[in-house]
Amino acid sequence: MCKCNHLLRFGVIGASVLVFLTSARADQLDDLMLQLKAKGVLSQQEYAKLNKQRAAAPSTPTGQAEVVDALMLQLKAKGILSQQEYAKLSTPAAMPVAAASSPAGPVAEPKTVASQPEPNQAAAAPTGSFVRMMDKGVGLRVGSVDVLFSGGINAFYVQNQVGDRNANNVVLGGIANIDGQDSASIRNGLLPGNFSISLKTQQQGFDVGATFGFYPGLNSVSNNGGANSAGNPSALGTSGIDFRQQFITVGTPSMGTFKGGRDIGLFGSQAILNDFSLVSVGTPGSNIAPSNTTFGRIGLGYVYTDFIPQITYTSPSFNGLQVSLGLFTPLDAVNFSSVSGQLTGHDQPGVQGQLVYDTDLGSTKAKLWTSFVTQKLESADNTQALPKGQSVQASGFDLGANIGFGPANLVLYGYTGKALGSTGLFFDAVSEDGQARDSHGFYVQGTYQFLERFTAGLSYGASYLDEASAEDNPLLVKQNSSWLFGLHYKLTDWVQLSGEYTYTKSEAQGGNSADENTFAVGASLFF
Repeated sequence: MCKCNHLLRFGVIGASVLVFLTSARADQLDDLMLQLKAKGVLSQQEYAKLNKQRAAAPSTPTGQAEVVDALMLQLKAKGILSQQEYAKLSTPAAMPVAAASSPAGPVAEPKTVASQPEPNQAAAAPTGSFVRMMDKGVGLRVGSVDVLFSGGINAFYVQNQVGDRNANNVVLGGIANIDGQDSASIRNGLLPGNFSISLKTQQQGFDVGATFGFYPGLNSVSNNGGANSAGNPSALGTSGIDFRQQFITVGTPSMGTFKGGRDIGLFGSQAILNDFSLVSVGTPGSNIAPSNTTFGRIGLGYVYTDFIPQITYTSPSFNGLQVSLGLFTPLDAVNFSSVSGQLTGHDQPGVQGQLVYDTDLGSTKAKLWTSFVTQKLESADNTQALPKGQSVQASGFDLGANIGFGPANLVLYGYTGKALGSTGLFFDAVSEDGQARDSHGFYVQGTYQFLERFTAGLSYGASYLDEASAEDNPLLVKQNSSWLFGLHYKLTDWVQLSGEYTYTKSEAQGGNSADENTFAVGASLFF
């Protein structure tokens, strides 16, 4: 590590001593922050935020200790302080907090939790085992372990109105409502609810983490096929809980991070994470019997990335450039439309990769990305689309950009693939005789923030599926597309209100079509 980092660490130690062992002078803390800003360690925004926190904090050791801890956390996040160095510096900060008096009288020192020693065994000193508040989110710090609780809840009133209906509205694999019935529901949006628990620490020089994510829905489901099965709007039903995340991470700032477990995929992940409808509704799918989630823009501009068992590696960021590569559990080729082939053999893993570049050009900020997926779709037996052991190599590739110009933001995205399918990974990927179908899609999205708390968004996207060579299936979906306009209002730091209109249309290879209009209003809470 460079000499300047040692000087910075010395400065932090000096500030800690001044704050916790003397009179905690705020001007000396401000001088240190100014020095760090001048050296480029703290950005202007980071300095302004810390300075605002310092000014608002009481001029007591306890009050100033919270500001110093926030500063040390910034330095830890930048790699200037290691987890062990941060833990060593921050542990004494618990002492004045515990000893500070309150109007009700002195507060007892915190008690550490330690197991009883075995007979003839000396009890170990519980170094650094104080329970302390975290600087961000809902959680706590127990010694050197950060425990973070995060999650979200949303609820929307969704009114779905179908277009004109006749005998020519059948589109197999279409997303628009084709049953000819208007419907109303109270339901989740594109996201279900979620509750996640993350633990992070440093051991033997490695940053170690574990995450568990529970995703419950509002509406009752049939449970025939899992937590996200078809809706079941009848009395005495129960909603599903999608346990879609459980993974470990091990790495260092210089080595990068390895992840093992179940988490979001790489291919197509940036498409959904940058989608305006991610925190609202978009196209509802089945609204007369809602399941846990809506479609949003899934299948209407991108293929759903999904949450898949994986072993992945993510590199450190090199001047904003970061690479990820992983092995994934291979997925089936699914007959989503009822006129496609099925392939369920899996003798090789799937492979996915992603390249992301973040840059800040003053008033313009940009994120550029590309990702790929490849997997062998193999027949497990002679009853499937191909003779046993034969296969099709599926592949997909995408490009995307998110560009911010002050309050305005533009997202451009496109993908293409062979035997990639449409809507979900490898949905309708091959014909009934096992031939690969080509697919592609895109979406364009613009948003604008005004009056500080309002954000308006407009987007259009479409996903296209081609017939295989020599295939003639006029009812198979050719295109799913949608227009979306929405308005979000940030009521509080946690709560967002949303109103949205979406027009969705599905078209078949032979010219059949179906369309719908969807109106949604509701609220989301994230912590």
